[in-house]
Amino acid sequence: MVVLDVSRVLPGNTPQIFATVAGTLTALSDGMHYGWSAPIIPLLQSPSSPVQISESDVVWIENIYLLGGLIGIPLTIYILDKFGRKNAMLIAAVEYLIAWLLIAFASSVEVIFVARLITGIASDNNFVATPVYIAEISHKKIRGRLGSLIYIMMLIGILLIYSIGPFISIAASSAVGAGIIVVQLLTFSFMPDSPYYLLVKNKKEEARRALQILRSSKDVDDELDEIAKVVEEENKVRGRPKELFTVKSNRKAITIMTVLCFAQHYSSISVMLMNIHMILEDAAAIIPASTAAIVFAALMLLACTLSAFLIDKVGRKILLLSSSFLTGLSLLVLASYFAIKENNIDVTDYNWVPVAAVMVYAVTFKYGLGLIPIVMTAELFPTNIKALGCTLSDAMYVTAGASSVYLFHFLHRNFGMNVPFFLFGCSCLLVGVFVVFVIPETKGKTLDEIQKLLKGEPLSTGKSKEIKTNTVP
Repeated sequence: MVVLDVSRVLPGNTPQIFATVAGTLTALSDGMHYGWSAPIIPLLQSPSSPVQISESDVVWIENIYLLGGLIGIPLTIYILDKFGRKNAMLIAAVEYLIAWLLIAFASSVEVIFVARLITGIASDNNFVATPVYIAEISHKKIRGRLGSLIYIMMLIGILLIYSIGPFISIAASSAVGAGIIVVQLLTFSFMPDSPYYLLVKNKKEEARRALQILRSSKDVDDELDEIAKVVEEENKVRGRPKELFTVKSNRKAITIMTVLCFAQHYSSISVMLMNIHMILEDAAAIIPASTAAIVFAALMLLACTLSAFLIDKVGRKILLLSSSFLTGLSLLVLASYFAIKENNIDVTDYNWVPVAAVMVYAVTFKYGLGLIPIVMTAELFPTNIKALGCTLSDAMYVTAGASSVYLFHFLHRNFGMNVPFFLFGCSCLLVGVFVVFVIPETKGKTLDEIQKLLKGEPLSTGKSKEIKTNTVP
């Protein structure tokens, strides 16, 4: 495949940024799919809908997306190592495009089911391959900021479908999603692949060329040699599934990612996105549910964008720690409101409380708990087992999402709305404690140095070794 030398016109770190933006357009499309059911299901239920659906169909439309994610796990492992990070992202883009076309021309609910299933498979593929690709092409000084673009793009997609979905036809909104994917295919196809992956496949000259383009410099020998040394050491022990649990550093990495994946959903993000109308029904007189959903998504986007600029300055750990405690407090306030209400106390004068708590939650969750885990996913696992580690983390993420939604409905139905939110709030506080004592700070560290941290080995110098490149901090 032809690779364009964008470094001739884009100086410094700009080629890395361009490759990341082009590559994460699939995340924008996925955000549209993720938020698709909220504005589109009412259209499907209207008399003028091109596809007639039942109440049971609504459940399947929402849940088959997660089912597709589970089905896609073994496929993702194979594609990521067999075809590489870049090609895995392009395969996901084609899957998204097929899904959008199926939705646009759907004449039966079964076609929509198939499209949603394909979307789930593509999402699993994309959200494993993209963080790995970004981590492996990025200079350590901007790796966190570039990794954050995945969630920023996803949030833009959610906000976009919330904003256009209720007001245009299903075919038109599908055309917007498909158009985004076409742009991605026309730009990202010409970007270089990961130098790490190319070295794993013994393509040293291609890796050198890729690194020269990404760094806008011909002098990349020092960095290439360091990457080659890391890959060689990791390839001495080929990655096998059992090594995730028998190797100390891998075991610590999978423990951290398991906790963070469950922390994301047990801080109630899936519950919020799927049930925000019900949660805020007391505040209907203050703000309509459709408007609240748009404000909620916009606040998450703002928080995520600001965090992207801070992540490589203040570090992952302080953002994650403060987010955990502040998110926990906002959920406990929300739970307390429902507890008072369910004890037959008049809360009419305080119906602004759930709105305030949910909007504070949008900000505090997204700048840390909702962002840092996907950045760290690609940082914590060594190259020889990265595909397995990231895919297992993704499986944990999907499992946590499904179980948190089920638990919410079970507790709400049997014990009231306050109980699940007390549980989610306490969960966030416990995650904060975990962050303090277990999670290492990866800011400004090379991927090799991060492995040394996980192994408990001292770094060679007091701060990360600088590599000679022409990059701009």
